[in-house]
Amino acid sequence: MTPPAPLLAVADLRVTLATARGPADALRDVSFTLERGQTLGLIGESGCGKSITALALMGLLPDGARVAGSMRFDGVELTTLPEADWCRLRGNRVAMVFQEPMTALNPLHTIGTQIAESLRLHKGLAGAAARAEALRLLERVQLPQARERLDAHPHQLSGGQRQRVVIAIALACGPDLLIADEPTTALDVTLQREVLDLIDELVREDGMALLLISHDLGVMADRVQRLLVMYGGTVAESGPTAEVFARRWHPYTRGLHAARPRLGIPRGTRLATIPGRVPELADLPAGCPFAERCPRVVDACRVALPAADEVAPGHRVRCLRPGDEAEPVAAKEAAA
Repeated sequence: MTPPAPLLAVADLRVTLATARGPADALRDVSFTLERGQTLGLIGESGCGKSITALALMGLLPDGARVAGSMRFDGVELTTLPEADWCRLRGNRVAMVFQEPMTALNPLHTIGTQIAESLRLHKGLAGAAARAEALRLLERVQLPQARERLDAHPHQLSGGQRQRVVIAIALACGPDLLIADEPTTALDVTLQREVLDLIDELVREDGMALLLISHDLGVMADRVQRLLVMYGGTVAESGPTAEVFARRWHPYTRGLHAARPRLGIPRGTRLATIPGRVPELADLPAGCPFAERCPRVVDACRVALPAADEVAPGHRVRCLRPGDEAEPVAAKEAAA
């Protein structure tokens, strides 16, 4: 029997953006799959391509962007999808929780109106039915005083409350795929855990696939089954989260791990850093984008982008000189 196709299959995705300095590749040869009910994490420094990947999957790339390769969602090719079909898909079967809720919400409309919009567009609900469903959604995301909040505007809510509203909007139509782009960026530590716990609970209840974007190693160790480590618009390392954290084959993955803050280190201890900075999109080299910051670089690294080779079942690394230099450890211990 032929196994069922994954919910999402991305193959050799390339996104080229128009910049003041000419065309620039924001993504290069990005490939991954996401099964129904599976959780997948994207991690890396700012500018590595995480949010561009999410925007491509939502059909929200900037004007003038060129897309090559393939993105198939439930058998439908997204790279050639007409805008009318995108409108039927976006917010319905594919939804997104943006990292800054204040800019994701319209300051001129009430919370109830904004939740009801997707219900009206995709479910045909209106009036009292849409309002009742909006209230149910706010109660589901555990927003305090949900009934009173229906008629509130975004500026009347705290950051954590606004993020719960954004999650309610994303869940309104029962999507098959939920993309959460740094959903706790503007929240304090306590609220971060509450929001992430809420997303975990809702994903389990509804059987959604989750694509979680974060820069926090600890969050990824706790929350996702598989992990993509992104750098310079490509996937440097990918595989089961426990395996990636335990082995850390790519020099960039090891650099991120070494730079993480840890409890118990003496006061005044300087954290390790990765020398240099993420290259600008217009300055990406022909070879490995990490070459100029890599302690293991050789001349061949600068010639062409390395292939993604399998170093263990389901674990791939895009590096000419991968090295498993650390003793295997448990994933949560590695990310702690």
